[in-house]
Amino acid sequence: MSAFAWKSFYEDEDRPEKPRTYGVTEVRGPHCSLFSQNLLEDIFESMGEFVDGLKFTGGSHSLLPKTYIREVTDMAHKHNVYVTTGDWAEHMLCKGPSAFKEYLEECKQLGFDTIELNMGSMGFPEETLLRYVRLIKNGGLRAKPQFAVKTNKSDIPVNRDRAFGSYVVPAPRSSEFIEDVDLLIRRAERCLEAGADMIVIDADDVCRQADSVRADIIAKIIGRLGLERTMFEASNPKTSEWFIKQYGPKVNLFVDHSQVMDLECLRGRNLGKNHTSVLGSSHFPF
Repeated sequence: MSAFAWKSFYEDEDRPEKPRTYGVTEVRGPHCSLFSQNLLEDIFESMGEFVDGLKFTGGSHSLLPKTYIREVTDMAHKHNVYVTTGDWAEHMLCKGPSAFKEYLEECKQLGFDTIELNMGSMGFPEETLLRYVRLIKNGGLRAKPQFAVKTNKSDIPVNRDRAFGSYVVPAPRSSEFIEDVDLLIRRAERCLEAGADMIVIDADDVCRQADSVRADIIAKIIGRLGLERTMFEASNPKTSEWFIKQYGPKVNLFVDHSQVMDLECLRGRNLGKNHTSVLGSSHFPF
């Protein structure tokens, strides 16, 4: 049971206690600037009940001392937080299966629990990438393939200067966008069949560039893959708010560590639909 008087983790409220399989909050770890162990410990001590995973983004673990990484992973495990790699495993693929197996073994020794694999990288055939998903699972680690929702210029409304009241012909929607999403979903389904534990969707392009979130795209992905097996990268706090409003507290999100408490307020009982946003007036017109 949670130590917070205002918060509990009853299943009928929002989501259960850790370890959770849904309603997961994964946070960004060391990246452009070094996290001190004191800062990480403060995060885990104060908000550890709300943090499920810690990701070393951008391949940062390849630049840090192994002793530091081991201390961080041990600290995370002490607070029942899993640790995952970021965008780096794909750089080992070009060296072949043997080098990739050595990389997996080193990750295990350093205390990593999950390997994230960018499925759109390096132009490898789909069967080859699926084979690497199986290698991760056979190595005793969790596999987390990452996909990016691709957009093209015709899918994003163009902002241009125009006289008041003038008519601007809308840009036509491209059918290629839907075909790309269908292909993404099919590949993600094959990864799940190969043993992947979670599918990560980088939807920042859709959420950040367009005038509004393409709710139909997100709904299609969740409808096919399932809410529990999908995690969305939400680097913008407003994007996190939109996901909670639309899909409730059980949606899995990857956020910056500074957003954890606001996100937890959004996940609370009935806050997703009926609360006055802790982040200010809603950005999205839904």
